[in-house]
Amino acid sequence: MVRVRASLSRLPSYVPGRKLPGAVVLASNESPYGLLPGVAATLVESAGGVSRYPDLHASSLIEALAAHHAVEPDRIAVGAGSSEVCGQLLHTVVGPGDEVVFGWRSFEAYPILTTVAGGTAVPVPLRDHALDLDAMAAAITARTRLVFVCNPNNPTSTAVGARALTAFADRVPRDVLIVVDEAYREYADPARVPDGLALLGDRPNVAVLRTFSKAYGLAGLRVGYCVAPPGIAAHVRRTQVPFSVSGLAQRAAVVALGERAEVARRAALTVAERDRVAGRLRELGHDVPDSEANFVWLPLGADSGDFARHCADGKVMVRPFPGEGVRVTIGLPEENDALLALAASRRG
Repeated sequence: MVRVRASLSRLPSYVPGRKLPGAVVLASNESPYGLLPGVAATLVESAGGVSRYPDLHASSLIEALAAHHAVEPDRIAVGAGSSEVCGQLLHTVVGPGDEVVFGWRSFEAYPILTTVAGGTAVPVPLRDHALDLDAMAAAITARTRLVFVCNPNNPTSTAVGARALTAFADRVPRDVLIVVDEAYREYADPARVPDGLALLGDRPNVAVLRTFSKAYGLAGLRVGYCVAPPGIAAHVRRTQVPFSVSGLAQRAAVVALGERAEVARRAALTVAERDRVAGRLRELGHDVPDSEANFVWLPLGADSGDFARHCADGKVMVRPFPGEGVRVTIGLPEENDALLALAASRRG
């Protein structure tokens, strides 16, 4: 009989947000506004080329990203969504017995991808729904090889500021890679949440992770990337599955980068709706942390499952984390109104 890795039997499953025909979907952190105009046209023009392999090196995309961030192209590595890039980073520095530190709860792929890479996950409890950077720094040992800092944090929506992030980076040994995961950067208030690349990008042990799945509206095409020191980025590129970023995805991402004003406009709409939803939920008696992302967090504890079922019965899908809380993605105004009506009816 073929022997499989024993650790895989303990591997948790990634749980996506549920989708139900005819229901409002606020369970996955997607943009509610559809494709950017230029992207839609590009996909139509480029669809006939999918019978061919894409550019293995994603050269045009890497050049566009380098120009966008004003860095050299050798600092960029791409993958099929930021989840794959997380895995690429792990495979770059983590081996059997090595440790990976992250706040918990945070992005649920972190422990899964760590185990797949052969490492040992070290989750550090949050404090007041936010990353406890002091505790994370204290959890680093001689076996630690990588630390994930999800900022803003998924699913709790909170973020850490520049002073705390800098102090944390100063405490992390230089042989430990700090991965600042900024999947929700476009929704964060720049006065409160630092740009990780601008703040820490010159450090030799920092990689900043971004994605096209959220504000850029390309969740279904799977494009993510990191900006890292050239030596790290070169190894991250080596760990990428060949051709994992399709030609359609590469071209769409290049066009999306050029639509900065529209991306910002849509993000501002989401932020305004986010603040409206959070305010109303607080009026209904919910403890809603300040959000810097495109979702809000309801720390309902044992009541999380019942709340999600109540919403599903009303044809609104949210994302429960049993025993902890419920994440609600911000959708269109009428979708958010449906969620608020259900929340109000349950309180009544």
